[in-house]
Amino acid sequence: MPARLPLAALETLFLDAGNTLLSIDFRIVAGELARHGVQAPPAEIQRAEAKARPALSDWIARSVSQQTADAHFSFLANVLDHLLGERAPLAAERARIADAVAARIYRPGASDELWNVPLEGVADSLAELRELGMKLVVVSNADGTVERGLTRAGLRGLLDVVVDSHLVGFEKPDPRIFAHALAASGARPETTLHVGDLYAADVAGARAAGVHALLLDPHDDWPPVDCARLPDVPALARMIREARA
Repeated sequence: MPARLPLAALETLFLDAGNTLLSIDFRIVAGELARHGVQAPPAEIQRAEAKARPALSDWIARSVSQQTADAHFSFLANVLDHLLGERAPLAAERARIADAVAARIYRPGASDELWNVPLEGVADSLAELRELGMKLVVVSNADGTVERGLTRAGLRGLLDVVVDSHLVGFEKPDPRIFAHALAASGARPETTLHVGDLYAADVAGARAAGVHALLLDPHDDWPPVDCARLPDVPALARMIREARA
């Protein structure tokens, strides 16, 4: 962990929701893929999704919005690239499958039906961070349902503030969503760390707002990046606890 992250002095954590606190319910994705001839267990699809995140980050860096049909198609197509490899004839059908499945699983105003599985160890880690006196704020690019998803996962009661881009009107990496979160939580940027899984949205956006940033990279899938990386929120909670011991 680079020294520039003041772990002992942190007062507030900004947390992305998807792939930071919540996982997709990959059983849903597996079922939809099976309808199109792609047989894969949920764990295999989840691993392919993690491998696709750097490509999604590159897409976000070139695009206006992450919450579009084009973004969902592009991401799912990249997931299928990692999942299928050279498996014929399905690889040649990648675009058709991605388009059909994206239309089924990404439904505006219903993302909480897909994103509602708490990641392993997150609930205990949030409780521990609260005991350490940390203020916990979700800052998520979402469709207005992230609070419902967190509630369904049993995590909402562990969080102080939830900021949903659809309700605020700004998406990461726009620094205005972070400015909104700072104002809503009473946090100071110099003592706030934002944690997320996409460099272009989470790291670049937080830095533009003067907030420290940490990239989650659970399988070491990312190429070298100019920021701190950890596998998950439990690892961060351990480091903050140790820094304050």
